[in-house]
Amino acid sequence: MRLLHTSDWHLGRAFHRVSMLGAQAEFIGHLVTTVREREVDAVVVSGDVYDRAVPPLAAVELFDDALHRLADLGVPTVMISGNHDSARRLGVGAGLIGRAGIHLRTDPAAAGTPVVLHDAFGEVAFYGLPYLEPALVKDQFGVDKAAHEAVLAAAMDRVRADLAARSRGTRSVVLAHAFVTGGEPSDSERDITVGGVASVPAGVFAGVDYTALGHLHGCQTITERVRYSGSPLPYSFSESAHRKTMWLIDLGAAGEIAAERVDCPVPRALARIRGTLEGLLADPALARHEEAWVEATLTDAVRPADPMARLAERFPHTLSLVFAPERAPDDPDVSYARRLADRSDQEIAEDFVAHVRGAGPDAGERGVLRDAFDAVRADDAVQEVAR
Repeated sequence: MRLLHTSDWHLGRAFHRVSMLGAQAEFIGHLVTTVREREVDAVVVSGDVYDRAVPPLAAVELFDDALHRLADLGVPTVMISGNHDSARRLGVGAGLIGRAGIHLRTDPAAAGTPVVLHDAFGEVAFYGLPYLEPALVKDQFGVDKAAHEAVLAAAMDRVRADLAARSRGTRSVVLAHAFVTGGEPSDSERDITVGGVASVPAGVFAGVDYTALGHLHGCQTITERVRYSGSPLPYSFSESAHRKTMWLIDLGAAGEIAAERVDCPVPRALARIRGTLEGLLADPALARHEEAWVEATLTDAVRPADPMARLAERFPHTLSLVFAPERAPDDPDVSYARRLADRSDQEIAEDFVAHVRGAGPDAGERGVLRDAFDAVRADDAVQEVAR
């Protein structure tokens, strides 16, 4: 069976205020063409179909168009909700849509109930694990601790139990939306840290033939059988080195895997450039970036006049301007933003406690802070769905 694995469409998302809707529509067209020309047997979409719980109308219309075009191909599609989606909204009409061969899996309770497809070698069971917010599903899965590994392990126990009851030789595919250990994140993914831990080990998915992951935006191979497709489009300059692709997976008669990357259309190249303003304007080596979307980091000791306007004369698609004067880290003029770069909310809070009290929090206090951040994030998830 030939599968096309994609994820993280983020329909409705902009790139530094530039609408990506046209590029997203072009990707959907490319997806449909790939399914037809490469004789794909099933499409899997591993979450974050939309960029937010209540997407704009244009994004909903594009999704509707994608559903119709995929259904017209007569090729089954399995989709799960991600941490950006509203599972309940995405899953509306799932039973009816399923009659057209588009299988939406947004209910955690159905984790052990597969979509069963057939090829010349027998059955292939597709298990859709929507994004599992630990605080919201731990009771449903009967786990004591609200942690990603615990709830995913419980969901996978249901998958393996169902698979064990099926005929011998049934092959299996799991769709999941999670941060798996060994994956490389980028700046455009929403933080899903719970209890100080964001990732889960790949071993959680043991016992299935292929795990189609979503959440991280770079295409990655965690193991031969556990892969991220990545997002089809860039959503931050941290993705400037990404090659945006989908996975074409051939699942053999005995569950063997052959994988090929299929490139996605590139709306415009990304470039990160760094130096003084005069240097960036004069450097002939930067000519190749003049038509790219540009993030420019200026290292001038004193902020120059009209930097964006001057950069735009050479790089008309400059979208992001960062000031990073070459100073020692302990220089009092180093910006607050730079001091906070790459630090988690937990670390920032602990630093604040140390600043106002003269000593950092002890283990118990760190636990209180961690629980507070987890509670706020879980409440945000509930409120987002309720809007």
